[in-house]
Amino acid sequence: MQIILIPNRLAKARTLTLTARHVLASVGAALVLLVALTAGLYWLTLRLATELRLPVVHELVLAAVRGETERSREFLQQNLNAMAVKIGEMQAQLARLDALGERVSALAGIRPQEFRFNETPGMGGAPSTTLPPQDLTLGQLRDRVALLANQVETKADMLGILEAQLFEQTVRKKALPTMLPVNAPFNASGFGWRIDPFTGQQAMHEGIDFITDVGTPVVAAAGGVVQFVGFHPQYGLMVDIDHGSEIVTRYAHLSKAYVKEGDIVQRGRRIADSGNSGRSTGPHLHFEVRFRGIAQNPARFLMAQNPPALAASGRR
Repeated sequence: MQIILIPNRLAKARTLTLTARHVLASVGAALVLLVALTAGLYWLTLRLATELRLPVVHELVLAAVRGETERSREFLQQNLNAMAVKIGEMQAQLARLDALGERVSALAGIRPQEFRFNETPGMGGAPSTTLPPQDLTLGQLRDRVALLANQVETKADMLGILEAQLFEQTVRKKALPTMLPVNAPFNASGFGWRIDPFTGQQAMHEGIDFITDVGTPVVAAAGGVVQFVGFHPQYGLMVDIDHGSEIVTRYAHLSKAYVKEGDIVQRGRRIADSGNSGRSTGPHLHFEVRFRGIAQNPARFLMAQNPPALAASGRR
């Protein structure tokens, strides 16, 4: 291949001859230069990218770690707050249990020294030598707190039911005529069949008679509502008290009454004075206990709390 060069200042033209070797050498040199430039550019780009991107990656990693730490802290705080609420509820329930325990022990007749609700029970013991202790995880601690809260609530409900039952029993006992109606060491005539002092015939005596002086205070054998106050041809001046559960007590041969019909009286309240009114051979108090209108032996009620005073109550 020939190339003719004609410069402006030269009148004479020059001729260059290019062979195939020259063409190949030129193409090779161009390729080498292109590769070198590409490698240099790649190296420069990689270096710049490395120098610029390392701080950015570091910041991104730190931000991710900070975010994960914050999420963990928030999760832990939420669980702690939930457990704190549970513990607060348990403290309130324990205070309720203390009060319930004191009331139940009082109803059951247990002395406070024997059953101390407000003191932590003693616990102890050596740790196991075969099984090492283990730390509780947050989930295990949360489950233990929830289980303990449920147990406290269940026991509080059970104590409440027990208190209600004991209170009901106490009320029933107070409604039973177990208190002596008059301060007398013995009774003159017991409950049951006897020889009538007026007719000499065998007759049913539906109460017990206490020998007293006229004017001796007569008290209610149990709490209740005054059902009747008035004069009866045989009982004389009498007072009937309704104690509920269809139990009525009668106080007869009185000299004076201090209550009227409809009055609510408490156990042991003075309701009358003994006397000698009605069908009576002398001053005394006639006392009856009736259940659904049928006379019962008063000694069975009074003996529950006054066995020495009524040792002879079954005698007729």
